[in-house]
Amino acid sequence: MARKEDYVARVERFLIPIMEEHQFELVDVEWVKEAGTWYLRAYVDKEGGISVDDCEIVSRRLSDWLDKEDFITESYILEVSSPGLGRPLKKEKDFARSLGKDVDVKLYRARDKRKDFTGVLKAYDEQTVTIEEEGEELVFERGEIALIRLAFDF
Repeated sequence: MARKEDYVARVERFLIPIMEEHQFELVDVEWVKEAGTWYLRAYVDKEGGISVDDCEIVSRRLSDWLDKEDFITESYILEVSSPGLGRPLKKEKDFARSLGKDVDVKLYRARDKRKDFTGVLKAYDEQTVTIEEEGEELVFERGEIALIRLAFDF
């Protein structure tokens, strides 16, 4: 298992009982390098929305455990936060919760001279995502999707 996958898997395993204890949802854990700095991010949510105090509970417990276990060799910044309105759909539960809702789909490469599509999420499986845009069903291979998230209008 690569280092990234190992870090993410270990942190997820640690966080799951905390999520259950507080009725939180673990949306995602990511290990990413941005502008030369490593970040370990945990995105948490709950019914009605996550608060700063909720994030603090998770952050303190995770930070203490990470200090004790000391398995991450690189220096990094730990962040625990809400996934926000524009959270990407990544896991099966994200897609299931979003069926019938408007989603934005951004592709790596243009299809018919377009990279951005917005429509109702109609179906999904491990290989494809189907949306309905202006009465037309569009099927995208998962590998061609750079980002898919709930659409929102202000």
